[in-house]
Amino acid sequence: MSCGVALSIALMVSNPAVAQAAAQPPAAGAPVSVAGEPLFADIIARSTELKTLIDGWAASRAADADGFFAGPVFTDFKTRAEALSQLDMQGHLILKERGTDGDLKCILRGISEDIPKKVAAVQAAPSAAERAVALSELSYLLNDNVEVITAPPQPEV
Repeated sequence: MSCGVALSIALMVSNPAVAQAAAQPPAAGAPVSVAGEPLFADIIARSTELKTLIDGWAASRAADADGFFAGPVFTDFKTRAEALSQLDMQGHLILKERGTDGDLKCILRGISEDIPKKVAAVQAAPSAAERAVALSELSYLLNDNVEVITAPPQPEV
């Protein structure tokens, strides 16, 4: 079995939105936004939800509370952030397979790799001030995840 076929099968069984996104035909001519496709719309929605949580923690300083990182709220957040990271990588792989958007595909891969690192930085921050910076950086990354998908596609130069 070729790597491409194996990858396609793995993506299709992992999330129904991935199968639908993979089935989209390559764009001909002008670049087309992927923001309306189910997989990418899901990434946007999840990023927005997680950013709202992070911003709430930053405003309330909830992450500074003893036991916060062992509690169910943060544990659930980490699970959801990991799932988002995996969706970003699936988006990267789909765009790579289509060969339609070099910048977005690379950015999604980078975001996929950065999400776990930024979550770990929040958890490992030794002080409230450093935690605030880590939360801010994670919030920015999640916002960037939305903006790169919703930005109008630019023609390749």
